[in-house]
Amino acid sequence: MLNYFSDILSTLYPWVKGFHIIAVISWMAGLFYLPRLFVYHVEKGSGKEDLDSIFQLMELKLLRIIMNPAMIISWICGILLYLTPGIVDWSLYWPWLKLFGIIAMTWFHMWLAKRRKIFIQGNNLLTGKQYRLMNEVPTVLMVVIVFSVVVKF
Repeated sequence: MLNYFSDILSTLYPWVKGFHIIAVISWMAGLFYLPRLFVYHVEKGSGKEDLDSIFQLMELKLLRIIMNPAMIISWICGILLYLTPGIVDWSLYWPWLKLFGIIAMTWFHMWLAKRRKIFIQGNNLLTGKQYRLMNEVPTVLMVVIVFSVVVKF
């Protein structure tokens, strides 16, 4: 049974990898854009009921329609890739570094989701400048993840 599963994973490898790349690109786009929306929300929408509700709707749709499904598909495809025989050598450092980056990226995603709820409650205390700084987090994590996979040290 295990051999059969391994054969299926090996056969589907290029398709799973393709879906993984597409999902990661979609997830990253959301991780770059949501903090930027928060910047605009703080700087242009605070205290303006009509703009505040528009920003909340945009943030909700970005998170629920694009980011959450993309993150889930990225994780599922990534796990399938890791389970494919001969793809990952866990005795090297790169898969562990990549896993660290992915977990950090997932934590950042959850942090953004929590920040959205704080906006809804009207309790946001962060500034546009702070959200601009947080907008760099996915870039740093992307660099760690990509170079860990490409260099494979």
